[in-house]
Amino acid sequence: MSSTTAAISTDFLVIGSGIAGLTYAISVAEHGQTIILTKKNSAESNTNYAQGGIAGVMAGDDSPDLHADDTVIAGAGLCHDEAVSVLVHEGPDRIRDLMALGARFNFAPEEAGVPALALGREGGHSRNRIVHAVDRTGWECERALLAASRSLRQLSVLEHFFVLDLAMEETDSGLRCIGAYCLDTTQNRTVLFLARRAVLLATGGCGRIYSHTTNPSIATGDGVAMAWRAGAAVANMEFIQFHPTSLFHAHGDSFLISEAVRGEGGILRNGSGEAFMERYDPRRDLAPRDIVARAIHAERLARGEPCVFLDVTHIGGERISARFPTITRRCRELGIDPGTTPIPVVPAAHYMCGGVQTDLLGRTSVPGLLAAGEVSCTGVHGANRLASNSLLEAMVFGKRAATVSIGTAARQPESSQAMPSGTPWLLDGQTAPAPPDVLHGLRGHVRAVMHDYAGIVRTDANLSKAADRMDGFQTEVDEIARACRPSVEVGQTRNIVTVASLVVRSARRRTESRGLHYNTDHPDTDDVSQRHDTVLRRPAD
Repeated sequence: MSSTTAAISTDFLVIGSGIAGLTYAISVAEHGQTIILTKKNSAESNTNYAQGGIAGVMAGDDSPDLHADDTVIAGAGLCHDEAVSVLVHEGPDRIRDLMALGARFNFAPEEAGVPALALGREGGHSRNRIVHAVDRTGWECERALLAASRSLRQLSVLEHFFVLDLAMEETDSGLRCIGAYCLDTTQNRTVLFLARRAVLLATGGCGRIYSHTTNPSIATGDGVAMAWRAGAAVANMEFIQFHPTSLFHAHGDSFLISEAVRGEGGILRNGSGEAFMERYDPRRDLAPRDIVARAIHAERLARGEPCVFLDVTHIGGERISARFPTITRRCRELGIDPGTTPIPVVPAAHYMCGGVQTDLLGRTSVPGLLAAGEVSCTGVHGANRLASNSLLEAMVFGKRAATVSIGTAARQPESSQAMPSGTPWLLDGQTAPAPPDVLHGLRGHVRAVMHDYAGIVRTDANLSKAADRMDGFQTEVDEIARACRPSVEVGQTRNIVTVASLVVRSARRRTESRGLHYNTDHPDTDDVSQRHDTVLRRPAD
């Protein structure tokens, strides 16, 4: 460790401030000192951008079995039954926990004086079960959780701390995670955080490995990359969910048009105004996301058009504005009135269905390290996530990870024994600044390769080309990391390359088409030899 690195100890260390990290932190803070690290402002997370809602059994005509069936069907044969059962049975209580913390969800008009949640429906669901706060559900969840966290004496949220690598300690049984090396970007200093009881990864997804994504700029796959460097197993990284409908506009980068818009009756049309989804699936516009995304991709290619259109003009401007005020406002800012004009949309990378492999209590293959939320692979999503199961999974498994962490005995890790899990960042003498133009260009090259060769539709030849390019990118960014002083730009670029490489490696291993992974050289689903998770483990150095 560099002599200039400060050390801070806590009981529980949480990396990431989205719904998974906050759910966990609020639960464990009653049992010990808890620190949340976030590289941006505390409210900046993928959670904050989730528009549609939270799926949960909250109505009399629904049941956990029905929710499980819908989840498994969407997951294309790879969902873990036990994980799905945990999700659908514990999910309603987690939604009620949020409401108890003050989350303000939409309610339907009272019948016989009895209040009831307004429940929407999205693609793949057989019942109305989407709890929502207009079209800003993630924002509302984040608001309620952050408000609750501020009242907890033993919980601290430290903003603008970028985690460089996990801190490891050699034990008789192997390496154990004991904390994290971070860059305090406000003070330009390196800090080692040591956790006496547990470290939780809750860093969200990796949409920024692609050119087009609904994710914010922070979604650079940090958690998966640092867990991989620490030796954790990752699973199902080939299954990247492309949201069918992101706004197609020069100034609409990352803006999502919620699936709930189609749930309200929105119709996808091509440039000639034809409603085309009935040619691809009997469920038409409410088919699962992978089917809708590939249908849009096929329409665009066949017609040579840059986008398709989501038409809600037949629903009525007032109804759309009331149900989707954020979407309506953003479209109007860009000169599109959804009440009179179809909305131009295109698929964009949206959600990582794989991630750091965990058990049902959030434990990874590395002792001392847990993961929850989008960064994790619990087995719930299989080959394709059912709409609005993501926030639910984050809460359910964040709470479960908290339960096992509370039962973990405190240890006293020593800073002198800590070692970074990856490339040695923290050696004295690394004073050269990182070349910003080179890093920017490198990120652009990675995203272009992923878009062209490892996107919605894949081939063996293109995946092979992508793998070769990723090897070169990894060598280049590792050399920069060794030569230059730590920075957010170097760290995020390094993580983008690592996670993109894992996606390509996983995709090459799956010689079939299933769920979100579609390979034209292997167009059929193989339930004989391919019905398994794609698990990658880093060879021992």
